Amino acid sequence: MPLVTRVTDLIGRTPLFELAATSTGTRLLLKLEQFNPTGAAKIRMAREMVLDAERRGLLGSGGHIIESTSGNTGLGLAVVAAERGYHFTAVVDHHACKDKLRAMRAMGAELVFVADDGDDNLATSAREDLAEAMAAARPDAYFTEQHNNDANAVGYYAVAEELLEDVERVDILLSSVGTGGSLFGTATRLRQLGCVPRVIGVEPVGSIAFGGEGGPYWQSGTGTPPGATIGTAVDYSLLDEGVKVTDVDAFATARAVAAQLGLMIGGSAGGSVHAALSRLDEFPPGSTIVTLVCDGGEKYLDTVFDDDWMAERDLLDPAAEAEVLAMLHRYTPTARRAELAEVR
Repeated sequence: MPLVTRVTDLIGRTPLFELAATSTGTRLLLKLEQFNPTGAAKIRMAREMVLDAERRGLLGSGGHIIESTSGNTGLGLAVVAAERGYHFTAVVDHHACKDKLRAMRAMGAELVFVADDGDDNLATSAREDLAEAMAAARPDAYFTEQHNNDANAVGYYAVAEELLEDVERVDILLSSVGTGGSLFGTATRLRQLGCVPRVIGVEPVGSIAFGGEGGPYWQSGTGTPPGATIGTAVDYSLLDEGVKVTDVDAFATARAVAAQLGLMIGGSAGGSVHAALSRLDEFPPGSTIVTLVCDGGEKYLDTVFDDDWMAERDLLDPAAEAEVLAMLHRYTPTARRAELAEVR
């Protein structure tokens, strides 16, 4: 990598990891976005939303960025704001990972909470309403409004370009849907480049983007909770299938992948990986399946990887973890299987 002068110059060129493979040549590849600055994919779209606002004259010198965030978008905006001389206010709730909130503060962000201490319910709608009102009250402020900002998806175009530099084709693009920017932005650019994958979106049970009854869930930074509006970044015209994964299965997968391989992935990525592993044999032989791992598991040491936190919420399920471990063993790629045999 060349010498760089800005943190955002480090965005991109994240690695692909072959998690699983079948005897018929189907591979499950993980695009490890935790290798971006802030340890998450969303810094890609945070940068693009700010650059787009500057190009359109919506954000002036020394201006004030305001966003409703569960953490990763806020981390990205905190970096961009620090680099470009803006003030940044993150409207948050206590459902967010504590380490994400601490990191935003460390980078100079102002945090405004919509709930009292001890209330750890997801409050997406309340956050967005307050962020919009705060921006409207300040003449120098710009509400990036990630769920309804076209620049969100554009920020992920580079993901598609990177994928096609590393693999010949992407047959199935399967990933979690929060704002929708990462999945649908990547899918859009893949199509523009002549690759038309089957697009499968994953959301938590309790999310309403793919229909069904809404309810509470603990997967962070993904899904659309009841009462929240589905944003324009969710492009149903590109969606071939939407699936739902329980918190138990999502978190069991993240924990099993960490225990088996030493790879820490976040809870929402655990949901996507579970959806892919559970049906790996159903995909056409020789398929290349790519899942976007939006962030790493290190941010969830006090939640997903904390037995007490998990048990208090009735999410700890050793049997579910054992099932994932069995799938990981069954689908161990040939190269890794050979390495293990040598060690033994």
